[in-house]
Amino acid sequence: MNYREFSFVLPQPEEQRDIFLAYVSEFAFDSFSETEEGFNAYTTEASVTAEMIQAALAENLEGMDYELSIREVEQKNWNEEWEKNFEPIVVDDQVLIRAPFHQDSGSFSHEIVIEPKMSFGTGHHSTTYLMVRAMLGIEHTGKNVLDMGCGTAVLAILAELLGAASVEAIDIDDWAYENSVENVGRNSCEKIRCYLGDASLLKDQRYDIILANINRNILIRDKAAYDNVLASGGYLLLSGFYATDVSILLDAFSDYICLHEYSKGGWACLVLQKH
Repeated sequence: MNYREFSFVLPQPEEQRDIFLAYVSEFAFDSFSETEEGFNAYTTEASVTAEMIQAALAENLEGMDYELSIREVEQKNWNEEWEKNFEPIVVDDQVLIRAPFHQDSGSFSHEIVIEPKMSFGTGHHSTTYLMVRAMLGIEHTGKNVLDMGCGTAVLAILAELLGAASVEAIDIDDWAYENSVENVGRNSCEKIRCYLGDASLLKDQRYDIILANINRNILIRDKAAYDNVLASGGYLLLSGFYATDVSILLDAFSDYICLHEYSKGGWACLVLQKH
């Protein structure tokens, strides 16, 4: 299954790009990458068309100039591009996220080796970085953890390194599922189980911590599923949305206590606790 790359060239001022990207992110794109001239968005969904996007932008962002081009991207090209540009990521001087071709460091509390392939979650994106930072402030020892929309399983792996008793990692994308299984093995994790699917898999389980780095609409849509499986007093860490959407998320999850709010590069992360 090949991805389609929607390339946006945005001549407008930098501060307007986040507004533009916020609208585009409402469509079924799996990931985004910044470019010098704008950004690229990737999807396998045939239902996402240039005409659909152009119509929505004309209605909501009238007067904003942009150029849009689309091309097919073969899966193998993602790895090639990633290996050219990927540099190790350090979060709060505690966590190192690196690729297999980087050398061991040994100077960090936690070191994670990730090869993302087609999956999202290397720490380069602000939301993954923020989730890692938020996790460092939560006690994981002996806890049951869910990584929803796990991508590369980087958060699931960190949960085990932080002492979680069990971790379940779920993603709806088959590439992400396969990549998660590989990365779990690569990091010699023994307490992580990976599943292919969505929130419909959440039925009789009980979790102390839920990690959900997805997007605003899916987080809100799946709230009831999270409510049903999160233990009383449990933690819900949310990201995948813009700082401008924090109020929307807080309204949707108003029955939770907001303990912390983090932001980076216009993106946000919330640490919520269930009453």
